[in-house]
Amino acid sequence: MNGHGEKLSRKEEQALAALLTNPTIGEAAKVVGVSESTLWRWLKDEGFQSSYRDARREAVSQAVARLQSIATEAVDALRGVISDTAAPAPARVSAAKIILEMAVKAVEVEDLEMRLRKLEAK
Repeated sequence: MNGHGEKLSRKEEQALAALLTNPTIGEAAKVVGVSESTLWRWLKDEGFQSSYRDARREAVSQAVARLQSIATEAVDALRGVISDTAAPAPARVSAAKIILEMAVKAVEVEDLEMRLRKLEAK
């Protein structure tokens, strides 16, 4: 490892990608062409850890963006289940429950955001 604060090597960059796309550290190491012990050693390094955290955060951020892009379709699907009088009652109740729970959560998040803004302003 190059050490904290320095640019990662090409192999280390490949390791980050492999860690994000493989289910185990052993498999990620094989993909990159390094030993599992090397990958474990890199994972203990602060600089590599920081880069790995950033990469995971970015992957989650992209996944969230994809979810947000289809959220309208999900709401439409739930609305369709509720509106479909031929749908089984448990399905309609489940869809209604999900909508109500999400609506309440949205209000709670908005309230928390407002309270946080007020605290930050002080």
